Amino acid sequence: MPHVVVVGAGQAGSSLVFKLRNLGYDGDITLIGAEPVPPYQRPPLSKKYLLGEMSKDRLFLRPEALYAEKNITLKLGAPVDLIDTERKVAQVGDEEIPYDKLAITSGLVARALPDACGGGLSNVHVIRTLEDVDAMREPFAKAKNLAIIGGGYIGLEAAAVAAQLGLNVTVVEMTDRILERVACPETSDYFRTLHQNHGVTIREGVSLKHLVGETQVEGALLSDGSTIEADIAITGIGVIPRCAIAERSGLRVENGVRTDIYGQTSDDSIWAAGDCASFPFQGERIRLESVQNAIDQAECVAENMMGAQKEYHPSPWFWSDQYDVKLQIAGLNTGYTHVAVRGEADSGRSHWYYKDETLLAVDAMNDPRAYMIGKRLIEANKHPSMDMIADADTDLKALLAA
Repeated sequence: MPHVVVVGAGQAGSSLVFKLRNLGYDGDITLIGAEPVPPYQRPPLSKKYLLGEMSKDRLFLRPEALYAEKNITLKLGAPVDLIDTERKVAQVGDEEIPYDKLAITSGLVARALPDACGGGLSNVHVIRTLEDVDAMREPFAKAKNLAIIGGGYIGLEAAAVAAQLGLNVTVVEMTDRILERVACPETSDYFRTLHQNHGVTIREGVSLKHLVGETQVEGALLSDGSTIEADIAITGIGVIPRCAIAERSGLRVENGVRTDIYGQTSDDSIWAAGDCASFPFQGERIRLESVQNAIDQAECVAENMMGAQKEYHPSPWFWSDQYDVKLQIAGLNTGYTHVAVRGEADSGRSHWYYKDETLLAVDAMNDPRAYMIGKRLIEANKHPSMDMIADADTDLKALLAA
């Protein structure tokens, strides 16, 4: 009986194995996860779950019993040590699991703060796994002063939750502005004002020198010599693709597990999908960190493992929830040269990214109409002028028919 092994039990891994079954694959399937729990949603961890508005059982993508019903073997709490590509076995401790085809869907790992910077103190946390958030929920509820190191989306989402719970929050961002790596200055300004209006202190252009405390964090010393109080700290200093297994196994790695347009790696029996996979897109090699990409790419890979030879062409989109603001992002803003602003800060607002006259992406804050139309324009390769977008009298929907 043929055997498909999937290494990584997250959104991509779960999507891939169920797609295989839906496509009629009747061989053996084993889904291996390093964490001791079934595949679950990660986005709510830093929002509703941390707030206590979502129970743990609602995080799980599918009931555990459904895996058994579909004859999918779940092997949890079992990190894979090595993939022996010559013998076609995945090594988990002393156990060897043979495969005919294998997919790597191992996701990301959060960058940890070095011990030299105070990362070894208690009450210093990252937000990536269910275990991470479970470990911080009780101290989070008791804390008064929170330092967040890193002004990206994860840090800002945690800041919003903490501010809603009444903590004194300081966000420390070493670059000139929050969200600098991922968004235009207009979007940074929007969210800076939003957080400041909720009592959050934003420190930009200053970095963490080290956290202060003997065994537990008590504060933070910053690069400009100032200090802030903190009885809990969250580090949101980035994530990296979890591809050490691929490297040890001799697969090509390039900002993630390198794949072709079909999701196949340098080994023709092994595929990769989701946050850990890098793939060709519009003449470049990219890696997308989003739920939708994890699902879509994993399902495409499942089809290709069944012989479809289907090229993967994503339609990138992302989102972030902070306070009562839903940010929806369509497209990729890499290489943008201009930004068109539409709407007002206290109502629906959107920022449209252009490379010269080419529309690349849209950030829509509480403006689902702008998001949906922007996404459709990008997918249709239509590029309305910046003046038309910025004009409040322009009927966005009419642009689709132009």
